[in-house]
Amino acid sequence: MIIDDQLLDGIAAKARQSERLRMNYNLHASAESLSQRMFNALEPGTVLAVHRHRHTSETFILLRGKIDVMFYDDLRHETERFHLDPTQGRYGVEIPAGTWHSLEVIEPAVIFEAKDGPYRPLTADDMLAE
Repeated sequence: MIIDDQLLDGIAAKARQSERLRMNYNLHASAESLSQRMFNALEPGTVLAVHRHRHTSETFILLRGKIDVMFYDDLRHETERFHLDPTQGRYGVEIPAGTWHSLEVIEPAVIFEAKDGPYRPLTADDMLAE
């Protein structure tokens, strides 16, 4: 498989058509894979709840577009914000395990996302209520 503009354009087109304004494309074989790797196309207006992954760190590498990644404390106060823009040499962020986080899409974006598996669905304890 080649990772090129054609692949990313196809994922981005599906994100634009999605009610959630995002679409992932898994590179891992199954939810049981010990390495969860995917592309995630994100459109402005997509809503990503403030959440955490207690058992794994998470890596975002921005391939195109612009996003802000925000970290929060337990009271939902923003503690850090990272503006990612590959045209400015700001390519990604490492999110430590257990860190509350979310993102805001500034312009249509595609990220490469990686975390340890197997896949574990988020529980109510892993999402900060508004």
